[in-house]
Amino acid sequence: MSGSTSVFDASASAIGYLYQLRYALLAGLNEFGNDASWSVSVEVVDDVEIVAPGESRRWQLKHRAGGTRLTDGSTDLWKTLRIWSEGVSDGSLDPARTRLLLLTTSEIPDDSVAHHLQPGPSRDVRRARELLEAAAAKSTSDAKKKSIEAYCGLRDDQRQALLSAVTVLGEGPSIEDVHRDLLQVCHFAVGKQAAESLLNRLEGWFIQRCIETMRVEVALPISGSEIDEKFSELRGQFRPYNLPIDDDIAEMTATRDEYRDHTFIRQLDLIGVGNRRIELAVRDYLRASTQRSRWSRENLLLPGEIGSYERRLREEWETHFAVMHDDLGEEAAEETKIAAAKQIYGWVETEFRRNIRPECHDPFICKGSFHILADDQRVGWHPDFEARLLAILEPVGGAVNASA
Repeated sequence: MSGSTSVFDASASAIGYLYQLRYALLAGLNEFGNDASWSVSVEVVDDVEIVAPGESRRWQLKHRAGGTRLTDGSTDLWKTLRIWSEGVSDGSLDPARTRLLLLTTSEIPDDSVAHHLQPGPSRDVRRARELLEAAAAKSTSDAKKKSIEAYCGLRDDQRQALLSAVTVLGEGPSIEDVHRDLLQVCHFAVGKQAAESLLNRLEGWFIQRCIETMRVEVALPISGSEIDEKFSELRGQFRPYNLPIDDDIAEMTATRDEYRDHTFIRQLDLIGVGNRRIELAVRDYLRASTQRSRWSRENLLLPGEIGSYERRLREEWETHFAVMHDDLGEEAAEETKIAAAKQIYGWVETEFRRNIRPECHDPFICKGSFHILADDQRVGWHPDFEARLLAILEPVGGAVNASA
């Protein structure tokens, strides 16, 4: 039983942390249209903090299971008040310049501390304080002892200023609701079909940036201009004349040994390409095939777009290949054939660039797609590549058939 509880506790903690990250991103995106001189922090002094000229907002976020209630004795309430009370006590928190928001998915009971700290007509800081201090006086909980001491240790005017700055937002959005809100922002930016793909990339970047800020001794916030620039950059990749190039794919590498049985490697061996260039070919093949698969999986490609792109590549190759055949003639020596083949391959490596879409410029798509075609024997480099490959690959196929 204890093991099972541990698993659920870990799961709840993970969801709670992801909730903070998602909400921080949403809070940042909601700042768009205002002065960009704001910044957002996660897990620095509070779960989330947005600092703008003249004001800061600090959130404590509590993602709880359905049916949970934020009562006057709730640990969530008192832990939050401890954090803010200690900030007031040590001077790091100025309630006069800071909005303090406790956002919880829990229900808010009537005539409770939280009820009277909500925005709207039910807000009554005096009544909230009475209820809070009554709950503190009768509490016997060791778990809340330090929290109560932190709050009760404040001067009378400090308690009043603190509670005046606090707003409780009950029955708040769940992690799924926040995801839908983020998706809606992306929907407005790039349309419904690409919204999920944009959000996946934006969230991945934001989580990584938050990790980077938390790994340094003095955490720096993420500026509004940086979020704005990244969002604009990603949005531009989903325009009709572009496709996203993902950083994780653009950094992929592999070795020749991992692809030694692939036909595109055999094609390069036929013309004596050096090992370093083959390693680069493997890299481009891996990146292009992986990126194309992701585009397809995320429905970012138009019907027949890959086929049309490969046709254009192959037609460009056909012209160069036909010219090579004419220049070589019927009696060319093997050494001359290899030299001519290396010229065509060098053209693919360093000169020819045909983008799949006009603004999708990364060269590995074009180079890697040629290797995909070469792997299918739809293009080749050696003038006699079809016959040479048949001689190499036929025995392998025959052996397989014989064993079958």
